[in-house]
Amino acid sequence: MAHAMAARERSDRTIQATDLVHEAYLRLFGKSASEWNSRAHFFSAAAQAMRRILVEQARRHATARRGGGRQREPIDDVTITVSVQEVDLLALDEALDRLEREDPTKAALVKLRYFTGMTIPQVAEALDISPKTADRYWAYSRVQL
Repeated sequence: MAHAMAARERSDRTIQATDLVHEAYLRLFGKSASEWNSRAHFFSAAAQAMRRILVEQARRHATARRGGGRQREPIDDVTITVSVQEVDLLALDEALDRLEREDPTKAALVKLRYFTGMTIPQVAEALDISPKTADRYWAYSRVQL
């Protein structure tokens, strides 16, 4: 899950999947032993932890003392093509917050799909909804976001 999330990161970000897993683990188990009511509860908490880590990192990189909106200059003439779609995590975070106020179930579905990489059937099982409903919610949420 962390590898998929790190791959979606913008190319100028430096987080690695291992770093994301370690940080999420520390947040989930570091201060106190949490008890998970279900598999869905655990994955929701993991998705939320990873979301917060990525958003905090994006905010840190956006601050003026770290260069803010400056663009990096290439150090050589090598062109690297990346086929991964870059995502503005701060905009995604704001959009998820709006969606969560509108419909918490749809927001939970997006978090599980996007931040944990779960499939529609897995999300449907975790949220205790039908796969068709999960598919409709996913289509609606993607348009909204």
